[in-house]
Amino acid sequence: MSATTLAFARSNSRPRQYVFDQVLLLAVAGIVLLGLVMVTSASISVADRQMHEPLHYLQRQGIGLMLGILAAGVMMSVPSDVWERMAMPLLLVAFVLLVIVLIPGLGHEVNGSRRWLRLGFLNFQASEMARVLLLTYLASYVVRRQAELKNELKGFLKPLGVLMGAVLLLLLEPDFGAATVLMTTGLGVLFLAGVKLRHFLALVTLAAGGMAVIAVTSAYRLKRLTTFMDPWADPFNSGFQLTQSLIAIGRGELFGVGLGSSVQKLFYLPEAHTDFVFAVLAEELGLVGVLVMLALFMVLVWRAFRISRLAAEAGLAFQAYCAAGFGMWLGLQTFVNVGVNMGMLPTKGLTLPLMSFGSSSLLVTLGWLGLLLRIHHEAHVTGRLAVARKERAP
Repeated sequence: MSATTLAFARSNSRPRQYVFDQVLLLAVAGIVLLGLVMVTSASISVADRQMHEPLHYLQRQGIGLMLGILAAGVMMSVPSDVWERMAMPLLLVAFVLLVIVLIPGLGHEVNGSRRWLRLGFLNFQASEMARVLLLTYLASYVVRRQAELKNELKGFLKPLGVLMGAVLLLLLEPDFGAATVLMTTGLGVLFLAGVKLRHFLALVTLAAGGMAVIAVTSAYRLKRLTTFMDPWADPFNSGFQLTQSLIAIGRGELFGVGLGSSVQKLFYLPEAHTDFVFAVLAEELGLVGVLVMLALFMVLVWRAFRISRLAAEAGLAFQAYCAAGFGMWLGLQTFVNVGVNMGMLPTKGLTLPLMSFGSSSLLVTLGWLGLLLRIHHEAHVTGRLAVARKERAP
């Protein structure tokens, strides 16, 4: 038991009903509110032109936010060990989602990719929910098969096969970005679980080689990979989106051009309110705004790993891996989105978590944060009970 947990337990003789991570909540609130402001600013011209309603995307994002808060409340009220016991059914649900989205008539196609399911007024991106369910299964697997995973190669090959199956389905959509992030996060969870280093390095090299082959054997993906290296070579065609993003970031300088004063969002920068909302933020709020945003994400990732450590110290292994998986996914996807906007990485079509427009992404991420808050609560309660038993013992 850590000194932090001991001090917390002793200073709370009467346990509260729910132990919130206030720093986590403040960081999430800051990111979400900043995201609502930037989505509104980045989309107002497009919404006015397409929908004749300037606040259309803000209203849609607001619906996603309300549903996400509801989902977070549900996840906070359900004991986390329920998800551990349901790991296998949840895995099946994840694969069902990834399969049905590929079926014509069920999956909704946008910009050449079949990633969405129409649920009334909401276009739900199946990979968002599937990712959470797959990582939940992995967390359960590494707890149940700890010895096999550490000592035998087949203990590593089984979850790797599950990940590869999900990745192949994602590539059929196609969604190379989501496939890469899922594979990397899943391997990160397996690494934390203690897989043998030689097995890990050998199969990671094999997986990376396979992803590279998949990337270069597709003309579309190969074009994306090569364009980011020199977008100015074709600034009005393949490099158009990236050059406009770089112009937006460069215009922001230190303090930005002012909220709502972006020029690039006025039909120059495609997907300004989704994948490239970071570029609009950099243009309007400048380097200062970018640093504030990155600081909020760093705090959120830090709290996720801190909760993972607290859960591990309380003996809640499944919960610790779930929290660590969330932290790795959030940090990785944020890094990729910012890297793409700045021309450091190939364009992958990944949103900025909690900020980019996307009701299903916001809903699922907030629901996952609800599980994180539940894990935080259970870790503290378990820690208090352990200290109380220790103090009562002779």
